[in-house]
Amino acid sequence: MTNKSAVVEKTFDSLGDYSLQFNRWLLISIGAWPASTSTSKRERIISFILIALCYGFILFTVIPCIFHFILEDESIYMKLKVFGPLSHWFIGGINYTNLLLRSNEIRDCIHHVQTDWKIVTRPEDSQVMMKYARIGRFIAAFCATFMQGGVLTYCVVTAFATQTIEIANETRIIRMLPCAAYKNLIPVDSSPMNEIVLATQFISGFIVNSSAVAIISIGAVFTAHAYGQLTVLMRWINEFVNRSEDQKKSVEFNEIGEIVEHHLRILSLIAGIENVLTQFCFMELLKSKLDISMLGYYILTEWAEHDIRNLTTYFMIMASMSFNIFTVCYIGDILTEQSKKFGDVVYMTKWYYLPNKDIFDLILIITRSNSAIKITAGKITHMSINTFGDVSHAFTYLCPCKVFNPYGNDRYSR
Repeated sequence: MTNKSAVVEKTFDSLGDYSLQFNRWLLISIGAWPASTSTSKRERIISFILIALCYGFILFTVIPCIFHFILEDESIYMKLKVFGPLSHWFIGGINYTNLLLRSNEIRDCIHHVQTDWKIVTRPEDSQVMMKYARIGRFIAAFCATFMQGGVLTYCVVTAFATQTIEIANETRIIRMLPCAAYKNLIPVDSSPMNEIVLATQFISGFIVNSSAVAIISIGAVFTAHAYGQLTVLMRWINEFVNRSEDQKKSVEFNEIGEIVEHHLRILSLIAGIENVLTQFCFMELLKSKLDISMLGYYILTEWAEHDIRNLTTYFMIMASMSFNIFTVCYIGDILTEQSKKFGDVVYMTKWYYLPNKDIFDLILIITRSNSAIKITAGKITHMSINTFGDVSHAFTYLCPCKVFNPYGNDRYSR
């Protein structure tokens, strides 16, 4: 094992813990880390309390906003301004629920990754796995920073904005809320209720963002691990096919069965990744098309007023959401491409020099590799770069709407 791997192994209980460290932090913070047989009763109770609190904060934000959207007599423009944050929080709550419901599948994938680290024996294989473990950790950390930063920046900028209102000959200055609340349900026009609601919305915003970040980072780490395993398997195939007669007695992979078994393990992990991500991808695809369209509308309507603060915030959120859906689409794309590449590598070896039995086994591997391996959105749409291109077109559809807008800039009168 390399020096870097040795240092990491001394720092963590195992190399599997190293690759999953950021995922554990994210999931534990919202009570969603999957319980196992080694989980203590105290940890289960803390997780249950965290889940109850998370749902409480989300519902405290979403329900008053739904009432506001339905019952308040506002212009179409103001309704749309409310609908954007509402859809983000609402779908974020669904993602959090999906994260909890998929805990068994996540636990199985975690166990799979940890087992792979335990059974690896060759230093060169460990180096490949470590390389992709670092890539997975980097993506997980970058997702957490970038995605949380975009939406929380919107919350901070909105909170710094104030509104002056008059109630019973009294002038009050209140802070704007990231997610509007129905005033007849919660008196947000008074202090300290305004500050309390603002604080709870910050917390609920962190929760719904963390649920999305957690699922994407989990998918990234698992995908990086599967990618590394396929790379290792390609090396095994080349060693097996290119061995000489003298090496057949000493090489570690004399039996093609070892390669087939490991290939099936990788396919099992990829199937687990699909089960974890498919529902989330569907909701994320829906949310991205909806929210990017809404953000595009906000940008186009704010452009005439040259409000740099709001425009900057909207662009940051759009960049964050675009990165979000791009990561998921890229995960699906590279898994499909690497699986096909593995079949191509097997085909391009000198398999015709092998005994007939080994040739038949390799043909089965090639046939299985040619079967389409896809990460889908709800078993409907293949998550790929082409899908990301379709989502990114949502903003461009709004440009003709702005050109032919019959209301001009007088949006508050509508």
